[in-house]
Amino acid sequence: MPCLIAIIAMFFPRLMLIIIALFTNWLSAAFSTFLWPILGFIFMPYTTLAYIAAMLNNHHSVSGGWLVVVIVAVLLDLGTHGGSTRRWRGSRTSE
Repeated sequence: MPCLIAIIAMFFPRLMLIIIALFTNWLSAAFSTFLWPILGFIFMPYTTLAYIAAMLNNHHSVSGGWLVVVIVAVLLDLGTHGGSTRRWRGSRTSE
C-alpha cells in the first residue's frame, strides 16, 4: 500500500495534496498557516509533499537526508515549470 501511495504522489502530486488535506492532519502538523500549503499546491506541489514528509518524519526539522529529498523536489518542480515554458515558446514560434 505505501508503494501505491508513492506512485500516486509521483504522478499526481496535487491529487495527493488534496487527499492529505481531506483525510489527515499532516498539513496542520507541518505548516503553521494555511497559506503555504495553498501556494505549494499551486506552484510547487512536489516540494510541498517533500516538506510535509520531512517535517513529520524528522521531528519538525529539515536536515540530513530529508534536506536532500526537499532539494530534489525543488528541482523537480522547477523542471516541470521550465519544460512547460519551453513547450509554450516553441508552439508560439512555429506559428
